[in-house]
Amino acid sequence: MIYEGVLLFGVIFLASYALDTLTQSRSGLTLRHARQAVVFIAMGVYFVLCWRKGGQTLPMKTWNIRVTERDGTIPGTTRLILRYILAWCVPLIAAMLIRGISHAAGQPSLDMLIVFAPFTILLWTWFDPDGQFLHDRLLGTRLVSV
Repeated sequence: MIYEGVLLFGVIFLASYALDTLTQSRSGLTLRHARQAVVFIAMGVYFVLCWRKGGQTLPMKTWNIRVTERDGTIPGTTRLILRYILAWCVPLIAAMLIRGISHAAGQPSLDMLIVFAPFTILLWTWFDPDGQFLHDRLLGTRLVSV
């Protein structure tokens, strides 16, 4: 995840730079929702293109992991787009729960627990018989060692 994050820094930087250049924005808070949408789409394009090309991003190549269908073929573009979108569901639900608990408890400091939200994507793998992610289980894709 850390290696992928380092590469995503470049993707996010370029997408944000393009948005700032096109809109002449001088603050990261200007057009915040548009920026979030652009970054979400840019990251999706990065992942889907990498997965479609060979089933791997650069960090996945380093760790010899590939996204495949159950039969071993590389999934189609539509399935890869759905995989990217569904991968966001569990961490976003966790983030909303943390925010709700913080608000209900009246303790804004609990918002700091948000740093754990991305790791909730790993919870399903503890209970899955094949150790697969929930989004892979739902879509019929899988991560395999090559």
